[in-house]
Amino acid sequence: MTLTIIGLGPGSADDITRRAWRTLETAETVYLRTERHPCVPDLPQNATYHSFDPLYETHDAFEDVYNAITETLITAAQSGDVVYAVPGDPHIAESTVVKIRARGTRAGIAVEIVSGVSFIEPTCAALGIDALDGLQLVDGLEVAAMHHPPLNPDSPALLAQVYSRAVASEVKLVLMNQYPEDFTVTLVHSAGASGTTETVPLYEIDRSEHINHLTSLYIPAVGQHSSFESFQETIAHLRAPEGCPWDREQTHASLRPYLIEEAYEVLDALNRDDPDALKDELGDLLLQIVLHTQIATEFGEFTMADVMQNVNAKMIRRHPHVWGDVTVDGAGNVVTNWEAIKQQEKAANGDTDNGFKSVLDDVPTSFTPTMKAAKYAKRASKVGFDYPDIDSVKAKITEELAEIDAAQSPEELLDECGDLMFAAVDVLRYLKVDPEVALKATNAKFARRFRYVERRVYDSGKPMTDFTLDELDVFWQEAKKLEKTAE
Repeated sequence: MTLTIIGLGPGSADDITRRAWRTLETAETVYLRTERHPCVPDLPQNATYHSFDPLYETHDAFEDVYNAITETLITAAQSGDVVYAVPGDPHIAESTVVKIRARGTRAGIAVEIVSGVSFIEPTCAALGIDALDGLQLVDGLEVAAMHHPPLNPDSPALLAQVYSRAVASEVKLVLMNQYPEDFTVTLVHSAGASGTTETVPLYEIDRSEHINHLTSLYIPAVGQHSSFESFQETIAHLRAPEGCPWDREQTHASLRPYLIEEAYEVLDALNRDDPDALKDELGDLLLQIVLHTQIATEFGEFTMADVMQNVNAKMIRRHPHVWGDVTVDGAGNVVTNWEAIKQQEKAANGDTDNGFKSVLDDVPTSFTPTMKAAKYAKRASKVGFDYPDIDSVKAKITEELAEIDAAQSPEELLDECGDLMFAAVDVLRYLKVDPEVALKATNAKFARRFRYVERRVYDSGKPMTDFTLDELDVFWQEAKKLEKTAE
């Protein structure tokens, strides 16, 4: 009992290998994955041919088609030798072959492979490219089902099975999550047969009238160090013996201030609603992440793959309403589930004190006091320790002001002032305003307006001490009006 799988090449019968042709000439029964292949009319006529094309009409999913093909062939092979012919090469874009080999092993059936010329060789010839130049081979159907393409933009890519305008439309939308919509790509139709190519902007690929079941999509490299992998190479090079002395000297500890600095600069760009600045600052923040990871890699602590695997697993685990069967009712329910899952993870990891774990325990010690106050209040509120409404929080501020007036010692005054600031942070929590962002914006606003006042005083030729507070306030109001006019 032998199940022989042969490759029919990319199109013309002239491209079928001699071994494959001899196998067809001596076969009694040949199963074709599809008759929609240019060489089929020219195959040896001594055998009885059966096509699996009808299965594509009777099943809704390709997976069901492939399973049905596999079961039919395994059953047939249990009664005698069987030949199964597929387009191109059996191990290029042929999902059934993998399934057949696995099932054949379990059923005790010998599976032999007769290789053929795949669609890749004539496609590369039509494009004038070398596949060894980093060419990525991807199933277009898999890309169509994704939300972000699994491609390195620094290398070219070839997407197979872009066999309809509907598939091309889905592929286009996914690719535009990484490539510019006007990026030049090439559709390759019927490579190895009467092949033609179309070079078009990405957004036009689903408008082609020539797309057929033998269409592939070629995406050139974007280049210019556009990939995450390229950036990792840059950082690894900087840390290498022949790299930069400064970068080589850095440690996790020495880089700590830069991480905070870059995070704040990202916030500045967000506050200014400046996309160009945000793009630049996010790059600087990413630099810190990749540099820390490279240092960890060199010391055997973890690699970037570990970082990615960990955060991906966490996102999937904490979104059971997306990757599971949990139903949620709005964003608030999502947050509640997230916190519950976090607590389950901590318990599973043994991160408790004889079963006790405070919701405050994992608030980072490196947070600024304002950030920590906001996080503490938010964590406490999630477990029900909270004021009934914002008016109650505002009343707390009035209470703390009175206690400041009643303070009898510097220590007591310090304590009450801290309570006042905590209450103010709690008000902002109710208003869903980040206290760090709000205070940072106010600091910048104060600096702008005060510099304007200083300039007006300087232009007067008199010292600021010669002006009354009311006179200085006139300048302050001028600064406010100028800001509103600019808006």
